[in-house]
Amino acid sequence: MDLPVMSIIELSWLLFVLYWLWGWRRVKGASRSEPVLPRVLKYWLPLAVGIFLILPSHRFDGSWLGMRLYPANALSALSGAALTMAGIAFACWARFVLGRNWSSVVQVKQDHELIQRGPYRFVRHPIYSGLLLAFTGTALAIGEWRGVFTIAIVAVSFWFKLRLEERWMRENFGAPYENYMRQVKALIPGVL
Repeated sequence: MDLPVMSIIELSWLLFVLYWLWGWRRVKGASRSEPVLPRVLKYWLPLAVGIFLILPSHRFDGSWLGMRLYPANALSALSGAALTMAGIAFACWARFVLGRNWSSVVQVKQDHELIQRGPYRFVRHPIYSGLLLAFTGTALAIGEWRGVFTIAIVAVSFWFKLRLEERWMRENFGAPYENYMRQVKALIPGVL
């Protein structure tokens, strides 16, 4: 893999993490929150496994996870970097628009607002959409089976999380959220 491309991808993820940590300081208090154990088992553990698999490493060399899906080439590396950056930018835009209503866990905030502007006009869960796009871009640039496995793990984890979020949003906002669900797809505009 072309080293500068991987450096761009790694820098993109680092900027994402720093922005996420910086944004944590200004969130509303929770009025309802999912218990810790289900949260860890359903979301954080799978996400940690996915991150472990996709991190730059030679530990998978010689295993099926490290086998290439296609020959390394500049097009897949550059396309992967572009998708990673676009996904991270989309997730950060969503995080910014969500503002003080954001949470890393499934919660209903005090004075929770139903946000339908910015990226929320296109998908109901743009942070997950952006992160899935970024993971897909990173996997494309790596070009190994571990990337496919990572995307599957992260997608399933996000799907479980968004299902609970949507149930709580329907309970909290009622008809306005149900109308929003009819108008806007969950993860992929016009598709899913």
